[in-house]
Amino acid sequence: MKKFFRRRTTRTKQRMVDNKDQDFFSHKFPNTSQVVEELKELWSMALPITAMNMLVFVRAVVSVLFLGWLGSLELAGGALSIGFTNITGYSVLVGLASGLEPVCSQAYGSKNWDLLSLSLQRMVLILLFAIMPISLLWLNLENIMLFMGQNIDITRMASVYCFYSLPDLLTNTLLQPLRVFLRSQKVTKPMMYCSLVAVAFHIPLNYVLVVVMGLGVPGVAMASVMTNLNMVVLMAGYVWIWRKKEMMIKWSCGGGGGGVVGFLCGGLGQLLRLAVPSCLMICLEWWWYEIVTVMAGYLPNPTLAVAATGILIQTTSMMYTVPMALAGCVSARVGNELGAGKPYKAKLAAVVALGCAFGLGFINVTWTVLLGRRWAGLFTDDEAVKALVTSVMPIMGLCELGNYPQTTGCGILRGTARPVIGAHINLGSFYIVGTPVAMGLAFWFKVGFSGLWFGLLSAQLACAMSILYVVMARTDWEAEALKAEKLTRVEMGSCNLIRNTEDDEKDEESKRFLVNGNWNKDDIC
Repeated sequence: MKKFFRRRTTRTKQRMVDNKDQDFFSHKFPNTSQVVEELKELWSMALPITAMNMLVFVRAVVSVLFLGWLGSLELAGGALSIGFTNITGYSVLVGLASGLEPVCSQAYGSKNWDLLSLSLQRMVLILLFAIMPISLLWLNLENIMLFMGQNIDITRMASVYCFYSLPDLLTNTLLQPLRVFLRSQKVTKPMMYCSLVAVAFHIPLNYVLVVVMGLGVPGVAMASVMTNLNMVVLMAGYVWIWRKKEMMIKWSCGGGGGGVVGFLCGGLGQLLRLAVPSCLMICLEWWWYEIVTVMAGYLPNPTLAVAATGILIQTTSMMYTVPMALAGCVSARVGNELGAGKPYKAKLAAVVALGCAFGLGFINVTWTVLLGRRWAGLFTDDEAVKALVTSVMPIMGLCELGNYPQTTGCGILRGTARPVIGAHINLGSFYIVGTPVAMGLAFWFKVGFSGLWFGLLSAQLACAMSILYVVMARTDWEAEALKAEKLTRVEMGSCNLIRNTEDDEKDEESKRFLVNGNWNKDDIC
C-alpha cells in the first residue's frame, strides 16, 4: 500500500512538472512581490473579520453594562450564566462549526460547489443534534450550581438569564456554520456589514426591553438572542439576494432531495472526524481561562483576585479578536490553495500569517508593558485592583506573544485537515504543562496571583513551540495537497452518484425516445 501511494505521489508530482505548475512544489523561496500579494490577500479577509469579532465583543460588553445597570445581583447572576453558557454551549458550537473549515475551504479551492453546500447542511444537522444535550444542561443550571455550592440568589438569577438564552442555541446552529461557509469563499466584508447593522440595533433593543418595558435580566438575554437572529437573517439575505445565482449553483446538489440523499450516502462521519477534534482544540483553550477564574477564587484575597481576573480576561478577549480572525482566514487561505493543488501558495500563506502573528504579538507586549496602569484605570478606581492588574499586564503581554502564533498555527492545522494534532497539543500544553505550573506557583510556592498567569505563559509557550514545529518542520505540503484532492473527490461521491443516476435515467429515456421515434418512422414508411 505504501509503495502504491509512493508511486501515485510520484506520478502526480511528475504530472505537475509536465504541466509546468510551479505552484506545486513548496521548496522554492518566495520573492518580495509574492509575499506582498499574499499579505494583501490575507488582510483583505482578516481586517473585516477582525472588525466583526470586535463588534461581537462590543455586543457582549453592552449586555454586561445593562446587567450592571440593573444591580449587583443581576450582574453577578448574568456573569455566572454567561460563563456557564460559554463553557457548555457557545464554545462547543463554535468548535464543532470550525470543523467545516478544511472541507469548505478545500472544496472552494477545487471548485467543488456541491461539497460546499452538502457540508453546510451536514454541519447544521450536527449542531442541531449537539444543542439537545446542551439545552438540558442550560435548563438544569440552577440544580448544577446549587450542587456546586453557589449562592442561591445569584444562581436563580443566572438560571433566568440562561432560560431566556435558550433560543440562541438554535440561532447559532445557523450562524456559526454560515460564517465558516462564507469565510471559506473569501466573503468577509458582507459579514462585517451584517454584524455592524445587527450590533447597531443591540443597544436600542436592550434599552427598549430592559428600561422601557422593564423586563430586567430576561430583557438582556432576549436582546442578545435577537441580535444574533438579526445577524443570521442579514447574512442569509445577502446570500439569497445578492449572490443568488452563485448560491443556486452551489446548492444544486441539495435540490430535489439531493441533500437528503447526500446525507444518506455518507459524509457525516468524515465531517465529524474533523469537527470533534476541532471542537476539542478550541474548547480546551477556552475552558482553561475559566479555570483560571475559578482558581483565583481560592487565593488569600479572593475578591481582589477575581476582580483583577475579570479585567484581565476581558482584555485578553479583546486582544483575541485579532488572532482569531487571522486563524480563520489563514485556515481558509491554506485550504483554498491546497484544494486548488497549489501547496507552494498554501505554505506561503502559512508562513506569512505566522510572521504577522509574531509581529502583532510583539505589539501587544509593548503596549501592555507601557500602558498597563492606564488600561487598568479604565475599569476600576480601586488602587489595590489597579496595582494587581498592572503587575500582571506584562506577563499577559508575553502570553499573547505565544498566543498569536499558537492560534494562527491552529488555524493552519485546521486548513490542512489536521485538527487532531492541534487538540493533542492543546491538551498537553494547557492541562499537562500549564495547570500544574499555575497551581504550583500560585498555591505551593506562594507566588499568588501572578503564579496563575505564569502558568498560562508556560502553556502558551509550550503550545506555540509545538505547533510551530508541526507546521514548519513536520508538514509535507505536497502530500497535504494530495490529501485535499482525495478529500474533495471522495466527498463528491454522493453528489456524483445522484447526478450519474439522473444522467443514466435521462440517457435511457433518450434512447427509448429514439427507438420509439425510429419505430414510428419505419411504421409510417
